[in-house]
Amino acid sequence: MTLLEIKNLKKVYTARFSNQQTEALAAVNFSVEEGEFVSIMGESGSGKTTLLNIISTLDDATGGEVFLDGQPLSRIKDREVSAFRRNTLGFVFQDFNLLDNFTIKDNILLPLVLSKTPVAEMEARLTPVVRNLGIEAHINKFPYEVSGGQKQRVAVARALITQPKIILADEPTGALDSKASQNLMETLRGINETGQTILMVTHSTRAASYSKRVLFIRDGAVYHEIYRGHDSADVFMDRIAQSLKVLSSRGERDE
Repeated sequence: MTLLEIKNLKKVYTARFSNQQTEALAAVNFSVEEGEFVSIMGESGSGKTTLLNIISTLDDATGGEVFLDGQPLSRIKDREVSAFRRNTLGFVFQDFNLLDNFTIKDNILLPLVLSKTPVAEMEARLTPVVRNLGIEAHINKFPYEVSGGQKQRVAVARALITQPKIILADEPTGALDSKASQNLMETLRGINETGQTILMVTHSTRAASYSKRVLFIRDGAVYHEIYRGHDSADVFMDRIAQSLKVLSSRGERDE
């Protein structure tokens, strides 16, 4: 079943003090099935972050449409956007976006507090999430008291606590060392194996190798895609690297 559908998506930015325009996205088309783990890759300035911002309702498209579970996001009323984002989407950012004056528990529960979820339900949701992510012993600490890898697990817990339809991850391993990155990606893969849909923007071929499919963006459009299939992570990573090499050389793939 198709969960996310991107149709003819375009984004043009106009300079503030001139009529100069920059095309960030040009007719992007793709879909994500429920339960998929999809990575988006491309050179800096290719439109990856712009695409993720539009999908997450943080930015508006110039043309085209994003459908989530069949619902066109452009029709969500302004007063409903925050609630939609909080209740339907899970976010994992490179810089964690945790509040240092909140305990880890309070950081995780914040979306539910804003949604006025009953306390009993919040506690019931919290326990399995923190246990599965291995941070149960840290929930009464503050973010500055734990490692970067643990902070990112807290961010993942916060994304999962609302039981979102899709997790949107923007360079989630960008601030982590190699071991913490591997642990995080194994965690995301495990979450995906439970049925959670994940869409991730990344520069890391190693991180992308944990996904089931990789989309490559060039000049604001989807240029190529590859599926993992039955490949091992290492074989898939080599295929990703080769595709990026072709992408950066602006050559055509030799089929």
